[in-house]
Amino acid sequence: MTISDKKYRFLFAAGGTGGHLYPAIAVAQQIRSIMPESQILFVGTKNKLESRVVPNLGFNFKTIWISGFSRKLNLKNLFFPLKVLVSGIQSIILNMKFKPSVAIGAGAYVAGPVLWGSSLIGSKIILLEQNSYPGITNRMLDKKADEIHISFEESAKYFRDKSKIKFSGNPIRINISLDYKEKSLRSFDLVPDKKALLVIGGSLGARSINQAVQSNLEKFNDKQIQIIWQTGSLYYEEYKKYQSDSVKVTAFIDDVSSAYSAADLVIARAGATTIAEAAYLGLPVIFIPSPNVAADHQFKNAKSIADAGAAVLLKDSDAKNNLGDLVTDLIENIDKLNLMSEKIKMFSKPNAAKEIAESAVRLAQLY
Repeated sequence: MTISDKKYRFLFAAGGTGGHLYPAIAVAQQIRSIMPESQILFVGTKNKLESRVVPNLGFNFKTIWISGFSRKLNLKNLFFPLKVLVSGIQSIILNMKFKPSVAIGAGAYVAGPVLWGSSLIGSKIILLEQNSYPGITNRMLDKKADEIHISFEESAKYFRDKSKIKFSGNPIRINISLDYKEKSLRSFDLVPDKKALLVIGGSLGARSINQAVQSNLEKFNDKQIQIIWQTGSLYYEEYKKYQSDSVKVTAFIDDVSSAYSAADLVIARAGATTIAEAAYLGLPVIFIPSPNVAADHQFKNAKSIADAGAAVLLKDSDAKNNLGDLVTDLIENIDKLNLMSEKIKMFSKPNAAKEIAESAVRLAQLY
């Protein structure tokens, strides 16, 4: 683009989990590449993943006081109405000060009050929907949106105005890539002559996956399988005692590209971001969908891929009993791993972040 970009401001409301945060980061990185002098502001919450990751990437970051509403009985829910009120006021003030040309929400609860505030001052609105079943925030905001970018065609039926929908795919961060396997293994103090298993249950963690891995550590050790094990922040203290020469336990993996590069096989939840990254890189994956998500969308996400022979689907309830044998059989089957790797690439839309960024720039010019 040859036009001046100094007057353009892009606000991102994203966070809570990596699945909501990283697609927004991917789009922001592309906007920064297209319009280096544009202003970009992220809005999130104080104690979640975004408060650490976003500033480290060089983006401005502000917080509001909001949290999700727990589906279980929880004393914290008593504060929810107050948080909605306070976060609404904070969002109005923040938007009036920043004056975004375009506000982009990635579906997290923080996007609700922030994009509502953006709509009050006339900003253009973009929604990113990563899952096959849209979350309540995006469904509530769809009337205010100028564009809705989806990752699964199935999610289109849940939005009222189909003219706003664009099937762009799930954005991938520009720094996601594969490196030399031996170099990546050594970055985790692992050796190149043994198989490596990567376990990523999400930024917060997945109890059932952690329990399944722990129950099968002896079996993995007997087969000389090395493990890079992201337990998640909620479970690290419980599982850090299993750290050893061949088992690397961490709450969160910052350099996910090295972890992907080191792995012969990946165990993961079936969140949309993980699926998009696996498809982009061609990773052989055992998906263990979370049963605790709306409309069982992770299972639906993973089943379409597994049915194509592009991944293995293991039910959460079967993980503890079946994971060990599944891993030890599969990780030695080079032909099967290579076939999965090639087939999962069919599910990739590598230009998603660039396409959405270009849409945001176009809307900014109309603002």
